[in-house]
Amino acid sequence: MTDGARELHVTTGRWRLGLALSLGAVFMWGLLPIALSGLLDQMGALTITWYRFVVAGVVLAIPVLRSRGLAPVLGGGRHVIGLLAIAAAGLVANYVLYVLSLNFVSPSAAQIIIQLAPMCLLLGSLLVFRERLVAIQRVGLGLLFVGLLLFFNEDLPALGSGRSPLLAGLALLLGAAVTWACYALAQKQLLRTLSSSSIMMVIYLVSAVALLPFARPAQAASLDATGLVLLAFLALNTLAAYGCFSEALQHLEASRVSVVLALTPVVTIAAVTLGSRVLPSLITKEHLSVISLLGAGLVVAGSMLGALGRPADRP
Repeated sequence: MTDGARELHVTTGRWRLGLALSLGAVFMWGLLPIALSGLLDQMGALTITWYRFVVAGVVLAIPVLRSRGLAPVLGGGRHVIGLLAIAAAGLVANYVLYVLSLNFVSPSAAQIIIQLAPMCLLLGSLLVFRERLVAIQRVGLGLLFVGLLLFFNEDLPALGSGRSPLLAGLALLLGAAVTWACYALAQKQLLRTLSSSSIMMVIYLVSAVALLPFARPAQAASLDATGLVLLAFLALNTLAAYGCFSEALQHLEASRVSVVLALTPVVTIAAVTLGSRVLPSLITKEHLSVISLLGAGLVVAGSMLGALGRPADRP
Protein backbone atom coordinates (compact mmCIF):
# COMPACT_ATOMS: atom_id res chain seq x y z
CA MET A 1 0.00 0.00 0.00
CA THR A 2 1.35 3.42 -0.94
CA ASP A 3 1.63 6.39 1.37
CA GLY A 4 -1.19 8.08 -0.53
CA ALA A 5 -3.49 5.13 0.06
CA ARG A 6 -2.81 5.27 3.80
CA GLU A 7 -4.09 8.85 3.86
CA LEU A 8 -7.54 7.84 2.60
CA HIS A 9 -10.39 6.86 4.86
CA VAL A 10 -10.78 3.08 5.34
CA THR A 11 -14.07 1.51 6.42
CA THR A 12 -14.44 -0.66 9.53
CA GLY A 13 -15.62 -3.65 7.50
CA ARG A 14 -18.90 -3.92 9.46
CA TRP A 15 -20.91 -3.91 6.25
CA ARG A 16 -24.14 -5.22 7.81
CA LEU A 17 -24.27 -2.23 10.17
CA GLY A 18 -23.41 0.08 7.29
CA LEU A 19 -26.22 -1.40 5.23
CA ALA A 20 -28.74 -0.99 8.08
CA LEU A 21 -27.73 2.65 8.57
CA SER A 22 -27.99 3.29 4.83
CA LEU A 23 -31.52 1.88 4.82
CA GLY A 24 -32.41 4.15 7.74
CA ALA A 25 -31.32 7.14 5.67
CA VAL A 26 -33.34 5.81 2.73
CA PHE A 27 -36.53 5.69 4.83
CA MET A 28 -36.09 9.22 6.16
CA TRP A 29 -35.17 10.69 2.77
CA GLY A 30 -38.10 8.87 1.17
CA LEU A 31 -40.54 10.89 3.30
CA LEU A 32 -38.66 14.16 2.82
CA PRO A 33 -40.11 15.49 -0.48
CA ILE A 34 -43.68 14.84 0.67
CA ALA A 35 -43.21 16.99 3.76
CA LEU A 36 -41.34 19.66 1.78
CA SER A 37 -44.10 19.88 -0.83
CA GLY A 38 -46.69 20.32 1.89
CA LEU A 39 -44.76 23.19 3.49
CA LEU A 40 -43.70 25.16 0.40
CA ASP A 41 -47.12 26.85 0.21
CA GLN A 42 -46.55 28.45 3.62
CA MET A 43 -42.78 29.00 3.81
CA GLY A 44 -39.98 29.85 1.40
CA ALA A 45 -37.40 27.27 0.37
CA LEU A 46 -34.45 29.14 1.89
CA THR A 47 -36.27 29.62 5.19
CA ILE A 48 -37.20 25.95 5.40
CA THR A 49 -33.59 25.00 4.77
CA TRP A 50 -32.36 27.49 7.38
CA TYR A 51 -34.62 26.05 10.07
CA ARG A 52 -33.50 22.51 9.24
CA PHE A 53 -29.85 23.49 9.62
CA VAL A 54 -30.38 25.47 12.84
CA VAL A 55 -32.34 22.78 14.68
CA ALA A 56 -30.04 19.94 13.60
CA GLY A 57 -26.90 21.95 14.40
CA VAL A 58 -28.05 23.01 17.86
CA VAL A 59 -29.16 19.49 18.82
CA LEU A 60 -25.83 18.03 17.71
CA ALA A 61 -23.86 20.78 19.47
CA ILE A 62 -24.89 19.49 22.92
CA PRO A 63 -23.10 16.09 22.79
CA VAL A 64 -20.25 17.38 20.61
CA LEU A 65 -19.32 20.22 22.96
CA ARG A 66 -19.63 17.98 26.01
CA SER A 67 -17.18 15.50 24.53
CA ARG A 68 -14.86 18.28 23.28
CA GLY A 69 -15.45 17.08 19.75
CA LEU A 70 -14.43 20.43 18.30
CA ALA A 71 -10.80 20.04 19.33
CA PRO A 72 -9.86 18.01 16.21
CA VAL A 73 -11.65 20.61 14.06
CA LEU A 74 -9.78 23.55 15.55
CA GLY A 75 -6.46 21.72 15.38
CA GLY A 76 -7.00 20.11 12.01
CA GLY A 77 -5.31 22.77 9.95
CA ARG A 78 -6.14 24.11 6.50
CA HIS A 79 -6.79 20.65 5.06
CA VAL A 80 -9.65 19.94 7.48
CA ILE A 81 -11.04 23.48 7.17
CA GLY A 82 -10.96 23.20 3.38
CA LEU A 83 -12.81 19.90 3.36
CA LEU A 84 -15.41 21.27 5.80
CA ALA A 85 -15.91 24.28 3.52
CA ILE A 86 -16.46 22.01 0.50
CA ALA A 87 -18.87 19.81 2.46
CA ALA A 88 -20.85 22.78 3.79
CA ALA A 89 -21.08 24.51 0.40
CA GLY A 90 -22.14 21.25 -1.27
CA LEU A 91 -24.82 20.53 1.30
CA VAL A 92 -26.28 24.05 1.25
CA ALA A 93 -26.51 23.98 -2.55
CA ASN A 94 -28.04 20.50 -2.48
CA TYR A 95 -30.74 21.46 0.04
CA VAL A 96 -31.74 24.68 -1.71
CA LEU A 97 -31.74 23.28 -5.26
CA TYR A 98 -33.73 20.21 -4.19
CA VAL A 99 -36.44 22.23 -2.43
CA LEU A 100 -36.74 24.62 -5.39
CA SER A 101 -37.14 21.67 -7.78
CA LEU A 102 -40.35 20.64 -6.01
CA ASN A 103 -42.02 23.68 -7.59
CA PHE A 104 -41.69 21.88 -10.95
CA VAL A 105 -41.79 18.13 -10.26
CA SER A 106 -43.75 15.77 -8.04
CA PRO A 107 -42.20 14.17 -4.93
CA SER A 108 -41.89 10.77 -6.65
CA ALA A 109 -40.33 12.25 -9.78
CA ALA A 110 -37.88 14.28 -7.69
CA GLN A 111 -36.72 11.18 -5.85
CA ILE A 112 -36.23 9.31 -9.11
CA ILE A 113 -34.17 12.09 -10.70
CA ILE A 114 -32.10 12.70 -7.57
CA GLN A 115 -30.82 9.14 -7.89
CA LEU A 116 -28.22 10.79 -10.07
CA ALA A 117 -26.70 11.89 -6.75
CA PRO A 118 -25.62 8.41 -5.60
CA MET A 119 -24.48 7.73 -9.17
CA CYS A 120 -22.27 10.84 -8.97
CA LEU A 121 -21.04 9.67 -5.57
CA LEU A 122 -20.32 6.26 -7.05
CA LEU A 123 -18.23 7.75 -9.86
CA GLY A 124 -16.44 10.02 -7.41
CA SER A 125 -15.66 7.16 -5.04
CA LEU A 126 -14.10 5.19 -7.87
CA LEU A 127 -11.76 8.09 -8.61
CA VAL A 128 -11.03 9.44 -5.14
CA PHE A 129 -11.11 6.33 -2.94
CA ARG A 130 -9.95 3.86 -5.61
CA GLU A 131 -12.91 1.57 -5.06
CA ARG A 132 -13.80 -1.04 -7.68
CA LEU A 133 -17.08 -2.60 -8.74
CA VAL A 134 -17.59 -6.33 -9.10
CA ALA A 135 -19.74 -7.73 -11.92
CA ILE A 136 -22.96 -7.93 -9.91
CA GLN A 137 -22.69 -4.24 -9.01
CA ARG A 138 -22.25 -3.32 -12.67
CA VAL A 139 -25.41 -5.27 -13.53
CA GLY A 140 -27.20 -3.47 -10.70
CA LEU A 141 -26.22 -0.05 -12.01
CA GLY A 142 -27.35 -1.05 -15.49
CA LEU A 143 -30.78 -2.05 -14.17
CA LEU A 144 -30.96 1.20 -12.24
CA PHE A 145 -30.33 3.24 -15.40
CA VAL A 146 -32.97 1.32 -17.40
CA GLY A 147 -35.43 1.73 -14.53
CA LEU A 148 -34.99 5.50 -14.57
CA LEU A 149 -35.75 5.63 -18.30
CA LEU A 150 -38.87 3.48 -17.92
CA PHE A 151 -40.17 5.54 -15.01
CA PHE A 152 -40.14 8.69 -17.16
CA ASN A 153 -41.28 6.99 -20.39
CA GLU A 154 -44.37 9.21 -20.73
CA ASP A 155 -42.34 12.40 -20.25
CA LEU A 156 -39.57 11.63 -22.75
CA PRO A 157 -41.31 13.22 -25.80
CA ALA A 158 -42.03 16.46 -23.92
CA LEU A 159 -38.50 16.53 -22.55
CA GLY A 160 -37.12 16.09 -26.05
CA SER A 161 -39.20 18.98 -27.38
CA GLY A 162 -38.10 21.28 -24.58
CA ARG A 163 -41.68 22.19 -23.63
CA SER A 164 -41.95 20.29 -20.35
CA PRO A 165 -41.72 22.14 -16.99
CA LEU A 166 -39.93 19.01 -15.90
CA LEU A 167 -36.83 20.43 -17.61
CA ALA A 168 -36.48 23.15 -14.98
CA GLY A 169 -36.87 20.61 -12.21
CA LEU A 170 -34.38 18.33 -13.94
CA ALA A 171 -31.78 21.10 -14.19
CA LEU A 172 -32.18 21.98 -10.50
CA LEU A 173 -31.95 18.33 -9.48
CA LEU A 174 -28.85 17.76 -11.62
CA GLY A 175 -27.19 20.59 -9.74
CA ALA A 176 -28.42 19.13 -6.44
CA ALA A 177 -26.99 15.72 -7.37
CA VAL A 178 -23.51 17.00 -8.23
CA THR A 179 -23.24 19.23 -5.15
CA TRP A 180 -24.44 16.42 -2.87
CA ALA A 181 -21.77 14.09 -4.23
CA CYS A 182 -19.12 16.75 -3.52
CA TYR A 183 -20.41 17.03 0.05
CA ALA A 184 -20.43 13.26 0.56
CA LEU A 185 -16.91 12.73 -0.76
CA ALA A 186 -15.53 15.54 1.40
CA GLN A 187 -17.28 14.15 4.45
CA LYS A 188 -16.00 10.64 3.90
CA GLN A 189 -12.42 11.90 3.88
CA LEU A 190 -13.08 13.99 6.99
CA LEU A 191 -14.06 10.82 8.84
CA ARG A 192 -10.36 9.97 9.07
CA THR A 193 -9.88 12.62 11.75
CA LEU A 194 -13.33 13.76 12.91
CA SER A 195 -16.42 12.05 14.29
CA SER A 196 -19.56 12.11 12.14
CA SER A 197 -21.44 14.18 14.74
CA SER A 198 -18.67 16.82 14.85
CA ILE A 199 -18.62 17.04 11.06
CA MET A 200 -22.37 17.43 10.75
CA MET A 201 -22.61 19.96 13.59
CA VAL A 202 -20.03 22.24 11.97
CA ILE A 203 -21.63 21.87 8.54
CA TYR A 204 -25.13 22.61 9.85
CA LEU A 205 -24.16 25.68 11.87
CA VAL A 206 -21.87 27.14 9.20
CA SER A 207 -24.61 26.58 6.62
CA ALA A 208 -27.21 28.21 8.88
CA VAL A 209 -25.02 31.33 9.23
CA ALA A 210 -24.49 31.46 5.46
CA LEU A 211 -28.24 31.25 4.77
CA LEU A 212 -29.36 33.69 7.48
CA PRO A 213 -29.25 36.82 5.26
CA PHE A 214 -31.62 35.12 2.79
CA ALA A 215 -33.99 33.44 5.25
CA ARG A 216 -37.11 34.87 6.90
CA PRO A 217 -37.40 33.12 10.28
CA ALA A 218 -40.49 35.18 11.19
CA GLN A 219 -42.48 33.14 8.65
CA ALA A 220 -42.74 30.39 11.26
CA ALA A 221 -45.12 32.56 13.29
CA SER A 222 -47.69 32.47 10.49
CA LEU A 223 -47.68 28.68 10.05
CA ASP A 224 -50.83 26.74 10.86
CA ALA A 225 -50.76 23.57 12.95
CA THR A 226 -50.02 21.37 9.94
CA GLY A 227 -47.18 23.65 8.86
CA LEU A 228 -45.59 23.57 12.30
CA VAL A 229 -45.75 19.77 12.38
CA LEU A 230 -44.17 19.56 8.93
CA LEU A 231 -41.39 22.00 9.89
CA ALA A 232 -40.62 20.03 13.07
CA PHE A 233 -40.58 16.78 11.10
CA LEU A 234 -38.23 18.24 8.49
CA ALA A 235 -35.78 19.42 11.15
CA LEU A 236 -35.74 16.01 12.86
CA ASN A 237 -35.58 14.28 9.48
CA THR A 238 -32.40 16.21 8.69
CA LEU A 239 -30.81 15.12 11.95
CA ALA A 240 -31.77 11.44 11.64
CA ALA A 241 -31.16 10.93 7.92
CA TYR A 242 -27.72 12.53 7.75
CA GLY A 243 -26.75 10.92 11.03
CA CYS A 244 -27.47 7.51 9.53
CA PHE A 245 -25.72 8.38 6.28
CA SER A 246 -22.62 9.77 7.96
CA GLU A 247 -22.25 6.72 10.22
CA ALA A 248 -22.86 4.38 7.27
CA LEU A 249 -19.76 5.78 5.56
CA GLN A 250 -17.73 4.63 8.56
CA HIS A 251 -18.63 1.00 7.95
CA LEU A 252 -19.45 0.68 4.24
CA GLU A 253 -17.67 1.71 1.04
CA ALA A 254 -19.02 4.89 -0.56
CA SER A 255 -19.87 3.00 -3.77
CA ARG A 256 -22.08 0.54 -1.86
CA VAL A 257 -23.77 3.26 0.16
CA SER A 258 -24.56 5.07 -3.09
CA VAL A 259 -26.48 2.16 -4.59
CA VAL A 260 -28.44 1.50 -1.40
CA LEU A 261 -29.65 5.10 -1.51
CA ALA A 262 -31.31 4.38 -4.86
CA LEU A 263 -34.06 2.63 -2.90
CA THR A 264 -35.35 6.01 -1.74
CA PRO A 265 -37.91 6.54 -4.57
CA VAL A 266 -39.69 3.34 -3.59
CA VAL A 267 -40.30 4.69 -0.10
CA THR A 268 -41.60 7.94 -1.58
CA ILE A 269 -43.94 6.21 -4.05
CA ALA A 270 -45.32 3.94 -1.33
CA ALA A 271 -45.77 6.85 1.09
CA VAL A 272 -47.53 9.00 -1.54
CA THR A 273 -49.84 6.13 -2.49
CA LEU A 274 -50.78 5.39 1.12
CA GLY A 275 -50.81 9.02 2.24
CA SER A 276 -53.11 10.16 -0.58
CA ARG A 277 -55.71 7.71 0.70
CA VAL A 278 -55.34 8.54 4.39
CA LEU A 279 -54.78 12.31 4.01
CA PRO A 280 -56.12 13.26 0.54
CA SER A 281 -56.34 16.96 1.48
CA LEU A 282 -52.61 17.07 2.28
CA ILE A 283 -51.00 14.58 -0.12
CA THR A 284 -51.84 14.61 -3.83
CA LYS A 285 -52.23 11.24 -5.49
CA GLU A 286 -49.80 10.50 -8.32
CA HIS A 287 -50.92 8.39 -11.27
CA LEU A 288 -48.17 6.03 -12.35
CA SER A 289 -48.49 3.73 -15.34
CA VAL A 290 -47.57 0.07 -15.34
CA ILE A 291 -44.37 0.87 -17.25
CA SER A 292 -43.43 3.54 -14.71
CA LEU A 293 -44.01 1.10 -11.86
CA LEU A 294 -41.90 -1.46 -13.71
CA GLY A 295 -39.17 1.15 -13.93
CA ALA A 296 -39.38 1.73 -10.19
CA GLY A 297 -39.09 -2.03 -9.68
CA LEU A 298 -35.94 -2.15 -11.77
CA VAL A 299 -34.51 0.67 -9.68
CA VAL A 300 -35.08 -1.47 -6.59
CA ALA A 301 -33.57 -4.57 -8.19
CA GLY A 302 -30.53 -2.67 -9.39
CA SER A 303 -30.04 -1.10 -5.99
CA MET A 304 -30.18 -4.42 -4.18
CA LEU A 305 -27.70 -6.06 -6.55
CA GLY A 306 -25.32 -3.18 -6.11
CA ALA A 307 -25.66 -3.26 -2.33
CA LEU A 308 -25.22 -7.02 -1.96
CA GLY A 309 -22.21 -7.34 -4.26
CA ARG A 310 -18.90 -7.32 -2.37
CA PRO A 311 -16.49 -4.67 -3.66
CA ALA A 312 -13.22 -5.79 -5.14
CA ASP A 313 -9.99 -5.13 -3.29
CA ARG A 314 -8.26 -1.86 -3.91
CA PRO A 315 -5.17 -1.98 -6.15
